[in-house]
Amino acid sequence: MSENRERPRRVVFVCVHNANRSQIAEAFARMHGGGAVEAFSAGSRPSGKVNPSAVASMRERGYDLAAHASKSLDDLPDVEWDAMVTMGCGDECPSLRARRRIDWNIPDPKDMPPQEFRRVRDQIEEHVRGLLKTLL
Repeated sequence: MSENRERPRRVVFVCVHNANRSQIAEAFARMHGGGAVEAFSAGSRPSGKVNPSAVASMRERGYDLAAHASKSLDDLPDVEWDAMVTMGCGDECPSLRARRRIDWNIPDPKDMPPQEFRRVRDQIEEHVRGLLKTLL
């Protein structure tokens, strides 16, 4: 088997602030991808913190997002990504070296009430599961 097939798939989720959607997507990729996926997230203009609503919504799913930090694109490893997923931030998202570029156009849940925030979280999980099926 080639080295390329033996290494984990590398996926990065990018949005402007790296405070909600991309953080949640990274968490679900880690949860559902296990050791077969190296998941990262970053923002073109990181906010410096993860939204407490995102932390609370992922705590409901058994994941501690409080351990994450809002990261810049400059913090990412210099690798070719198997997939780069933008979360609907349009032209503010960069072009990283990636085999696949995908835009999910997911609404920003930042100011949504908890029930709507959960719907967006669940939509992200569905998309992540679908992506992992194509990568693994």
